[in-house]
Amino acid sequence: MRQFNAVDVIRAKRDRQALGVDQIDWVVDAYTRGVVADEQMSALAMAIYLNGMTGDETAAWTAAMIRSGETLSLASSRPTVDKHSTGGVGDKITLPLAPLVAACGAAVPQLSGRGLGHTGGTLDKLESISGWRAALSTDEIRAQLDSVGAVVCAATAGLAPADKKLYALRDVTGTVESIPLIASSIMSKKIAEGADALVLDVKFGSGAFMKTVADARDLASALVSIGVAHGVRTSALLTDMSVPLGRAVGNAVEVAESVAVLCGGGPADVVELTVALAREMLSLAGLSDVDPAAVLASGRAHETWARMIRAQGGDPDAPLPRPTHVHLVPAPASGVLTRLDAYAVGVAAWRLGAGRARKEDVVQAAAGVLCLAKPGERVTEGEPLLELHTDTPDAVAGALAALADAFEVGDSAPERTLVLETVRG
Repeated sequence: MRQFNAVDVIRAKRDRQALGVDQIDWVVDAYTRGVVADEQMSALAMAIYLNGMTGDETAAWTAAMIRSGETLSLASSRPTVDKHSTGGVGDKITLPLAPLVAACGAAVPQLSGRGLGHTGGTLDKLESISGWRAALSTDEIRAQLDSVGAVVCAATAGLAPADKKLYALRDVTGTVESIPLIASSIMSKKIAEGADALVLDVKFGSGAFMKTVADARDLASALVSIGVAHGVRTSALLTDMSVPLGRAVGNAVEVAESVAVLCGGGPADVVELTVALAREMLSLAGLSDVDPAAVLASGRAHETWARMIRAQGGDPDAPLPRPTHVHLVPAPASGVLTRLDAYAVGVAAWRLGAGRARKEDVVQAAAGVLCLAKPGERVTEGEPLLELHTDTPDAVAGALAALADAFEVGDSAPERTLVLETVRG
């Protein structure tokens, strides 16, 4: 590999020059090995944040991060298709979606993560199930794909280590919100997983990292372009995250809501997004003749869920954790709930113990928020609007502070389009 000087690479991007493939390969590899120091990579990340990257640069950066570690071969007798969400509030969609798509005939290797800040983590939710374990070996992942058709677990340690190291650095240097760095971070891990196809749920709104539709569309286009360039059939749905998904925000409460969906019930928006993503995944997997809505109604997806949980040591029939303290938030007036801010509800759940401020923090399985009303529904002054769950009553004050301007009551609520559009390669 050709050798470069880190300062020269930083200066090039600082001066708005496009980095060459050799420069990118060298700097990612050198940073992973500790040759490039954290302060140097911080400077380069800020230069990228401020000046952006071309499509070719982003693709090269992604490829370099993939090469920093192992790649998995998760070949199955079924077509493999994965899904990734950019994160939101009440976003438990992976839980019903993975078993649903598996019940439709595809194999779903869903390597997921933990929550940080106001967005929840899939692994944190599932760990509220008694006995369930997130850490699986590659052989265990393959075996479960063959036997069950779906696996939701933690990424193996050797998958894209450059991204793991760089993300931790970006998190403390104010450079997380860079579309090229977000896109390469997501896609390096997903491509290294080895699935045949990938559907991305790119969210916009107050509870998402991308606040505007335009930014979400730019990110979706970047993600799809990278996937296609690496030979992965890829598409993205732009979905609204201005309002929490469903009524449950937290860990155990979101598992309970997901099981309700798998049993034929659950909130309409969770069902709508689950089915929309399933249709797109099945289309990319070559199974577009299967109707996921019919499979969901049949109960087959719930049977796959139970098998998936048992395969990872969990008891799908065990009672979920309950909070030791519940606090009710009353409606301030009578009328129609016109607004329920996703970000504020996410922060409240986080402060109640459902999330973490640092990666080493421990989450409470029973903590969270239940939205007893959603925008468009009628409320009565003084009647409960939100239900706060926690094992630490002292946390309620912080949650209430986060919710101080989170909701409004009026005469009518605006129409909401949950799935705005689809971006395809």
